[in-house]
Amino acid sequence: MTEATIRVVLVDDEPLVRSGLRAILTTEPGVEVVAEADDGVAGVAAVDEHAPDVVLMDVRMPGLDGIAATTRILQRHPATRVLVVTTFSADDYVLDALRAGAAGFLLKRAEPDQIREAVRVVARGDAVLFPTAVRRLVGDARLQQPHHASLIGRLTEREREVLRLLAAGRSNAEIAAELWLGVETVKTHVTNVLGKLGARDRMQAAIFAYESGFSDAVSGL
Repeated sequence: MTEATIRVVLVDDEPLVRSGLRAILTTEPGVEVVAEADDGVAGVAAVDEHAPDVVLMDVRMPGLDGIAATTRILQRHPATRVLVVTTFSADDYVLDALRAGAAGFLLKRAEPDQIREAVRVVARGDAVLFPTAVRRLVGDARLQQPHHASLIGRLTEREREVLRLLAAGRSNAEIAAELWLGVETVKTHVTNVLGKLGARDRMQAAIFAYESGFSDAVSGL
């Protein structure tokens, strides 16, 4: 059985960036760039028209920026996955976009293979997470989240283990291997974690873990 084609929309106000991304993605089997847009308004319209699987979204654009565009897209098309493309990992706009529901971010200088793999990762429902960068972006935001501790207290010990590994950037398969669980069991735990935390996806759960300070002790972050 062949996999469905991953349909992608590119949103960036720099034509050179869009053409570069298109060139990278059109060489990947099973990936199709269905539309391009040069600002947030046009990006939302392109998603309305094509209902893509993945949107590669610049965050800093004139008019409607990538954060507002991401919010609108996910309100209208919750199944679409948004992958932020940015120049600097320390850009505060990146954290705002992740909080708005983006499934991850990439640097514009990323290698072509990293970009292709990131599109596949988010298309299958995982997050493109760089723990060190996200932790730095969150910074002192945890001080503004007093309700986090009570929500984390609702998690079982196994769910807490899954959240720690999820926040460290592990995929379901990697979590399953580390905890000696089946992948389907891990998927169930992840679903339960998202429900108890009120997170829409893995990325929001990971940000929650960082903002609360829960993931500070995870090695390698």
